[in-house]
Amino acid sequence: MKRHLAVLLLIASFATAAFAADDLAVPTGTAIKMKLETAISTSTTKVGDAFAGRVTEAVLLNGKEVVPVGALIQGHVSQVTEPRRIKGLPTIGINPDLLIMPTGEKYTLNAAVVDTDTKAAVDDEGEIRGSGHDKRDLLVAGVGTGAGAGVGAAIGGGKGALIGAIIGGGAAAGHWLWRRHSAELKAGTVITMELSRPMQFNTGAGGR
Repeated sequence: MKRHLAVLLLIASFATAAFAADDLAVPTGTAIKMKLETAISTSTTKVGDAFAGRVTEAVLLNGKEVVPVGALIQGHVSQVTEPRRIKGLPTIGINPDLLIMPTGEKYTLNAAVVDTDTKAAVDDEGEIRGSGHDKRDLLVAGVGTGAGAGVGAAIGGGKGALIGAIIGGGAAAGHWLWRRHSAELKAGTVITMELSRPMQFNTGAGGR
């Protein structure tokens, strides 16, 4: 009886070792770079809309490739905001859901955005924030101030020019504050994500 039990334990230990050898967990914090295939905009995209992208750099684990270039990432848009400037900045949030290997294997993907190859900032929650103003806004404000100064000078000389500049600049600033400003991630944008949970891979099926 003891001999049979010892044999069973030995077989179980070999099976466990074989399973561990074929299944590896990519640790939390591992970076994955993706090139967007779907454009995302605060003007046209809605929460829940799907997006897709392709891995641009192979992910290695212990020197072995577990995620090849070209693997497909599918996910959904988790947040889209386009507030008026007086209330904040336009924001895009995306959640990756699946990693699909070229061979068809699918893996659940939990990751957060940490960077993009655009000028957009990424906050601590992984949300991508657009700019609050651009050159066009500054031009509008400048034109408003200049036009006000010109009208004021024609009416009341130097003092009128000063008052007109203040009024014109105030009107331009008001226009700027109440405008909506959109943010956009164009197709081809490279997004860097980091795993927020370990990712289990079967190296026999998905890796090389």
